[in-house]
Order: sequence, then C-alpha cells, then structure tokens
Amino acid sequence: MIIESTNQLFEISTEELSVWEKRPHKQNFFEIVYIEKGSGLQCVNEHEFEYHGGNIFLLPPLDCHSFIIKQTSIFHFIRFTDHFFMSDSGFTDYKIWFDQMAHILANYNKIPGDIISTPRERDYIVNSINFIQNEYSNIDSYSNSIIMEIMASIVNILARSIEKKYIEQNDQLDKRFGEILRFINSNILENDKLRVSSLAENFNISKTYFSEYFKKQAGISLAEYILNSKLKIAETKILHTKLSLKEIAYQLNFTDSSHLSKAFKKKNGVTIKMFKANPHSIYQTNLNQ
Repeated sequence: MIIESTNQLFEISTEELSVWEKRPHKQNFFEIVYIEKGSGLQCVNEHEFEYHGGNIFLLPPLDCHSFIIKQTSIFHFIRFTDHFFMSDSGFTDYKIWFDQMAHILANYNKIPGDIISTPRERDYIVNSINFIQNEYSNIDSYSNSIIMEIMASIVNILARSIEKKYIEQNDQLDKRFGEILRFINSNILENDKLRVSSLAENFNISKTYFSEYFKKQAGISLAEYILNSKLKIAETKILHTKLSLKEIAYQLNFTDSSHLSKAFKKKNGVTIKMFKANPHSIYQTNLNQ
C-alpha cells in the first residue's frame, strides 16, 4: 500500500480520466473530490460505492481509496493539510476549526460516499471550487486569505452534512439516541457533560438504565465510545500538529501523556512512535486482528 504525501499546504487540480492507473493508496492530507461528469465506483477501505457527475467526496488522511472508472470522468481534486489554516492571513479561529475537522474524521467512516445534504449546498461548493481554481491560477497577495476563507466555509458545510447524515442514521433506530450522539460529539472534550448522571438527566433516562441503553444502541459502552472518539482525534493531532504528547493529552483530558500512550497502544496495537513513523501501521494491525 502506498501512502501519498504532499509537502504543499494546498493544491488544486483537474484531471479527465478514462482509466484510473494509480494503485489504491493512502495519503497524509485531506482531499475533496468533485466529479464534474462521468460514472464508476469509488473504493474506500475495500468498500465500493457508485459515483456519477455532481458527486462530492471528502477523503480524510489514512483512508485507502481509488476509483474504478466506467465512463470517462472529470475529477477536481483539492488537497490540503490542516497547516494551511494556521496562517495568519485571514483565518482567525484555527483551534475550533481543527477540532471540528477531527470530529469529522472520528465519524466519517460511518457515512461513506457522497455526503452533501441539499442542492443549495452542492451548488455553493461547486461554484466555490470553480472560484478557487480561478483564484489559484491568478494568484496574488490577497489570494491565500481569500482561498482560506472559502475553504473554511466548504469544510463547515461538509461537517454539517456529515453530522446530519450520521445522526439521521441513528434516528431511524431511536430518535433520542441520535440526539444523545449529537450531544456527546459536540461536547467530547467536556467530561462533566458526558457523565452518565448528567446525560441521563439531560435526556430523561433512568440513571440505572442509561449505560445499558447506550450499549444496546451503540454496540459498545459509553466509556469506550468516548475513548475511541478521543483517540481518533489524537491520531489527527499527532500527525498534523506540532503539539507535544503532553499538550495533546491535556487537550483531550487524559491524565497525562503516559495515559494517552497506553490507551493508544491498547486500542491500535502499535505505539504512538510507531504510528508517527508509519501511519499505515494501524491499518496493517487491524487487518491482522
């Protein structure tokens, strides 16, 4: 498996392809793919989904992906790392944005394929991509700030669509459980709000029954769900920020860096050091389990 990387903070390209000649690969950057025309299959983590003209996908780092082209397709690729948003040229709330992106990564695999909720949102993103391409081709001293702000709005729309579809899937089973997940995901770093007693009271469920109810709906315990979500955020921060383990542990409410390291290894089967050296190691370990 190839892990594709980019040293650039941001790049955009357009390709018309009748055959996807690249091998399935992973990458260390985020990628938005807009398919202007054509049809075929999108392959993500060994699962296949039909695509057609107008589809928009978000591919997080470390997802294995490729395309099987059935009809000649025009792809627009926007590749970027979180460091693009660390610039001082216009984006003023990096931490909030990055935590939102980490939340997307924590939940995205539950809702593969095209994620745009409404024609209005799709039109906005398509028009924004076209505008970014023009700005990128005629770059000047204002361009980075303009592109950054447009990208931030696109990411916010994607985050909203992902969360909406994720919650709707759980609403089909139990509307109240969907709201519980929304609340947990929105307050993942606020321990007091995520205690069983607090959640039970907030959603009018018996304190003695809440843990059993959550596990029945989610398939895992509340504590495991919260821990897995935090560790997924930790993966992103480890790879894409210069924060120390101590700082990441503090942000995610682990006792200390040792606590984070032990939890990370127990869940993923590799140490944080091994993961940083080879992000693909988690995927390899999971295949062997």
